[in-house]
Amino acid sequence: MILPIYIYGQPVLRKVAEDITPDYPDLKVLINNMYETLDSSNGIGLAAPQIGLPIRLVVIDLDVLSEDFPEYKGFRHAFINAHILERDEENTDSSEEGCLSIPGINEKVVRPTRIHVKYMDEDFNEHDEWIEGYLARVMQHEFDHLEGTMFVDRVSPLRKNMIAGKLKSIIKGNFRAAYRTKIRR
Repeated sequence: MILPIYIYGQPVLRKVAEDITPDYPDLKVLINNMYETLDSSNGIGLAAPQIGLPIRLVVIDLDVLSEDFPEYKGFRHAFINAHILERDEENTDSSEEGCLSIPGINEKVVRPTRIHVKYMDEDFNEHDEWIEGYLARVMQHEFDHLEGTMFVDRVSPLRKNMIAGKLKSIIKGNFRAAYRTKIRR
């Protein structure tokens, strides 16, 4: 089932998400619905707060980028109870990011190119690993959602000031998106 994406201004996007247990109701169905929602919105990552659930669940599908990044062929993973343990701040990269919850805005964000993460997979097997490159950027973007942070919080103060009007318009519902959305009423 395709779920509506919660748009900038929704309180759930600013909450710190909670860990879940293996008995979370209909978890496999939820993960499948998140993938279906992600596919229908042409995104590469989706965090549970973006569909209104304050839980630590993220799905990432980089297979759609496999033409440019062959190493991501078949990469489609769920990350449960995901946490960034450490960021290698010595090597950073500035790259443009967008977000399904902030339609029409793309900005350059500086992020570490290597991070240490801990998470559970769909079978609740624990993973503790260092991630590098583009996947590290995507994970940071999505895992930020689990901390109540959005990519616009990471742009320079000058850029944030320059997009303030656009963000206010989005909160008021003045935006276009080719997918189902839910705005604050």
